[in-house]
Amino acid sequence: MIAIVNNSIIMIHEILPHRFNNSYLPDREISDDDYILHYEGNTVLLVANGDDLSIPRRRDFEEEPGEQDNIFLFTLDNIACFLIWEAPKRDEPRFVFMDISFFRTEKKQEIAWVCIAGYHLMTWYMQNRFCGRCGNTTKHKHDERAIVCMQCNTIAYPKISPAVIVTITCNDKILLARNTKFPGMWYSLLAGYVDIGESLEETLRREVKEEVGLDISNIRYYNSQPWPLSGSLMIGFTAEGDESQPIIPDNKEIAEAAWFTRDNLPEHALNLSIAGEMIEKFGKGEI
Repeated sequence: MIAIVNNSIIMIHEILPHRFNNSYLPDREISDDDYILHYEGNTVLLVANGDDLSIPRRRDFEEEPGEQDNIFLFTLDNIACFLIWEAPKRDEPRFVFMDISFFRTEKKQEIAWVCIAGYHLMTWYMQNRFCGRCGNTTKHKHDERAIVCMQCNTIAYPKISPAVIVTITCNDKILLARNTKFPGMWYSLLAGYVDIGESLEETLRREVKEEVGLDISNIRYYNSQPWPLSGSLMIGFTAEGDESQPIIPDNKEIAEAAWFTRDNLPEHALNLSIAGEMIEKFGKGEI
């Protein structure tokens, strides 16, 4: 379900009136009211009461996690969220592992956002258990959110990959593309990661040219959105294309692409993403 307030689309990270604060608090100790985030593969441990899901708290478990097994992540409404590596002991059937993709349909958007933000950090910790420079084991740096090598003192910070995404329009039409990995006939906007030495605008021009063979102009910044599942910061733009130019899909990432009118949009990205928001606004004549 997509949250809508005053007819405005709300993306996944926009959780007002709830408050998400990612400030790192190195001396914060776990307490009974704090939230516990535990992941196994692509699943997260939650508490289910029928169809209602919630994040477990420390008091929900039989034994307190050992100090080495918990890492402070961030706060939700001033309540600390801790990452727990070892599965907490639990006997009640109300505890369930949900695939991380549950966020796409979760009604309580603050829960969905916290779970995928925690998933981003969990993945980063997992990928940095060993130093990329010398191969020795690493440990959490106490005074900041970072990992330090115990041998050579190399410091690694959370990785965020900038990516651009663009709404291309021409004569009241929008260019949408179907990725080779998309299920069915699902379409979205063109997007791609920023390469070394590129500006955001250069990335846009390159990606569009590579993926569908079109030139674009009048590039304008739209908005941005963190997207934890891929460790990305999605940076949105609008641009103009020329529908008289032939569309040439690369057949590697893009299976097909076409121009669509506002009243004939195909199945497309959900509104909780920046792609879905921009497509929705185009449909309403706001882009």
